[in-house]
Amino acid sequence: MFLSVLSESSRDSSEMSVKVYYTTVTGSREVKSQQLEVMRVMDGKGISYELIDIAQNNSLKEEMRIKSGNPKALPPQIFNGEQHCGGYEDFVEAVEMADVRKFLKLD
Repeated sequence: MFLSVLSESSRDSSEMSVKVYYTTVTGSREVKSQQLEVMRVMDGKGISYELIDIAQNNSLKEEMRIKSGNPKALPPQIFNGEQHCGGYEDFVEAVEMADVRKFLKLD
């Protein structure tokens, strides 16, 4: 699987505003499947994004929840800069409506 994660030196701040909060540690097949689907679609559309693994530090999970405005938010959660775009269900709706770039606030 190809992931669009760029090294620090190759990041262009105008291009790297999309962030996906995800987790490498989950007992839920559903969460894992949802995360992979988000990455697959964005890779397929050539959209660059930064992956933030909330399993690395509990403060990242809290940050994701605070920024999303939902104290029970689960990954994947998608942001453009500090703006919350939505979670998996919102993303799927955008894909179905062919509005992914609009959903990600790239247009």
